[in-house]
Amino acid sequence: MTEWWRSAVIYQIYPRSFQDDNGDGVGDLAGITRRLDHVADLGCDAIWLSPIFPSPMEDMGYDVSDYTGIEPLFGTLADFDALIARAHDLGLKVIIDQVISHSSDRHPWFVESRSSRENPRADWYVWADPKPDGNPPNNWLSVFGGSSWTWDAGRRQYYLHNFLDSQPDLNLHTPAVQQALLDAMRFWLERGVDGFRLDTVNYYFHDDRLRDNPGLPRKPGVLPPVNPYDMQEHLFSKTRPENIAFLKRLRALTDSFPDRMMVGEVGDALRSVQIMGEYTKGGDRLHMAYSFEMLGPDYTPAHFRKVIEGFFTGAPQGWPCWSFSNHDVNRHVSRWSPHDAGGDALARQAAALILSFEGAICLYQGEELGQTETDILWEELTDPVGLRFWPDNKGRDGCRTPMVWDRDGHAAGFSTAEPWLPVKPPQRARAVSEQAGKAGSVLEAYRAMLAFRRATPALTGRGTRFLDLPEPLLGFVRGEGAGAVTCLFNLSAKPAKLPKSAPGGVAIGPAQGVETAGRLGPNGYVFLRGAG
Repeated sequence: MTEWWRSAVIYQIYPRSFQDDNGDGVGDLAGITRRLDHVADLGCDAIWLSPIFPSPMEDMGYDVSDYTGIEPLFGTLADFDALIARAHDLGLKVIIDQVISHSSDRHPWFVESRSSRENPRADWYVWADPKPDGNPPNNWLSVFGGSSWTWDAGRRQYYLHNFLDSQPDLNLHTPAVQQALLDAMRFWLERGVDGFRLDTVNYYFHDDRLRDNPGLPRKPGVLPPVNPYDMQEHLFSKTRPENIAFLKRLRALTDSFPDRMMVGEVGDALRSVQIMGEYTKGGDRLHMAYSFEMLGPDYTPAHFRKVIEGFFTGAPQGWPCWSFSNHDVNRHVSRWSPHDAGGDALARQAAALILSFEGAICLYQGEELGQTETDILWEELTDPVGLRFWPDNKGRDGCRTPMVWDRDGHAAGFSTAEPWLPVKPPQRARAVSEQAGKAGSVLEAYRAMLAFRRATPALTGRGTRFLDLPEPLLGFVRGEGAGAVTCLFNLSAKPAKLPKSAPGGVAIGPAQGVETAGRLGPNGYVFLRGAG
């Protein structure tokens, strides 16, 4: 077996928003297939498709009602087979989302489970009796707000949901549930997928004693967070020790097919890097994992160094997958705008930065265009997070708006109909048609950096040694010996002088803002070979 995933650059496609080919305003598999040349020409190795399974779409596909079908909005199994074939012809691997911590409440498994306390699937979900006073069995909270328990009048019990109440948690303590999920994943492996992105991979098991989560300390005089979920330490509702044994079963299944992989999403505000390490160490758990550590507001040398060194120190045998943006967070160009010198300098620097990190890399559709967060109005909202916490949290619709292909086309070339989310002028201006072949564009900067990464073994192999440089400078050496590459970045919107201790060398590959007298300009970066 090869380990292609270690150096892979994975391009995340949000199917609702990539390309609509049937004219209903929602993206589809046929549209994705037609646009795969864009991903291949960019220089990526794989695509990751967010959920494409049948779903009521209350959480845009992360509420699955059939694990072995295709959502009709997106097409058919034949359309999926055509997508796989075209991707493989272009040299692209195909990774699909697996949402197996919970299902839709319309999944036949849950419909049967809630019908009585004695049916064959009665224990396939997490059911619990109320406290004597009628309250839920414990204090666990939902990521989407409020209690994670909902009362079911038929069973006279509460059921657990870490997300929407229409997303009941599967009970993986039940062996038959584990087997059913493994069977569903085998279905897709046999159909030719190259791997899985495992949603909420540390949520699979709950504490079977249903113990209360402890609260987190609060600073006097400081308002609580927007979402009360962030006020608990989630010791008992997720990241349970039983998870490891199930990950080993998933790995054994995946490894029974050649050249397949799994990447897990770790959701934890306190120790996500540690969990990434635990879940990827050795050769019998996840192939790699990612967290939200680089999906937040921090754009500082200290932060990136802490995250990367923290992972490889804690899990020298593990492997990470890094990303700056995805479908759940504000786009990084907008998120990090205080550090941007303007003229797309930060967008180009972000490409150079992430593509020089040790590990696999995930790029989110539109990132290669320097796409910014869309300003969504209340009446345009579809996301349950925004609908629940508006206006303090406007939700995730702003990063999910359609891909922009042709500036002058209807919906910027995404659809011939009104798109499910709006295409607004700031996003339209960044269309592929405006950037392809244009020197200095963000798109061409991504293409150049991806080509440089592929042609430079030090950037795709193991080994990172950080340099002790003053803020806002970030420096590290990738690789060893004659082939090593020194990577230097100025993570600020102002020029920064390199100290005399900074290594020298011959500049290679893409660069930006390289000034004389040992200075890096605003959002500057340079790669050096033969550094001292």
